[in-house]
Amino acid sequence: MDAHQQEFENPFGMDADCRNCDALCDARERVVHGYGDVGGEFLVVGASPTAAAERNGIPFTGPGGGERVQSMFAEFGFVRSEPSASTPDVQNVFFTNLTRCHHPERDPTDTEVDTCEPFLNAEIRMINPQIIVPVGERVLEALAVEYTTRRPASFDIEAEHATTIRGRGFELVPMVDPAEMTDAQADAFVSHMRENVLARDYRQTKGRQER
Repeated sequence: MDAHQQEFENPFGMDADCRNCDALCDARERVVHGYGDVGGEFLVVGASPTAAAERNGIPFTGPGGGERVQSMFAEFGFVRSEPSASTPDVQNVFFTNLTRCHHPERDPTDTEVDTCEPFLNAEIRMINPQIIVPVGERVLEALAVEYTTRRPASFDIEAEHATTIRGRGFELVPMVDPAEMTDAQADAFVSHMRENVLARDYRQTKGRQER
């Protein structure tokens, strides 16, 4: 955890009462901003908060996909609490989403993703991660526009899962939707991280000052 950090939850003090998207304001229970270590070298990005994450107010928590992600990152020592924890104890990782509000009946629209983009962009700039984990096809395509030289349509999350993609200043390690992930896919992601990311000096991705 960064020495100057006071809170894991919404550590940058982003607008918790954001009302930029009328349709989401009417449907959500709360705004769910990022959570984790602001000095983390790993940034995990989903499309939008799940219902469980909205209840907790913290991305990637709760039964199903949230617990699976917490369990996988515990394998690397980045999560020091139980996968079921509603307020995880984390280090070296930050969890966030393209959009900050859960809609109970649908995925976020392109307009909502665009409207929320300044929140994500600010987090990326302030955290300055080494590795970004795009979770799902929607996120991979969105990040591809900004951080790779490939066309978004050239990505297939099933094929890119548990691989490393060279980006502009970062490396991307895509992950399929954890709520639909098989045990084999989870094992593949953990193995790739251990053998191809953590086992080498991934900090060579770009010049980086020691924290």
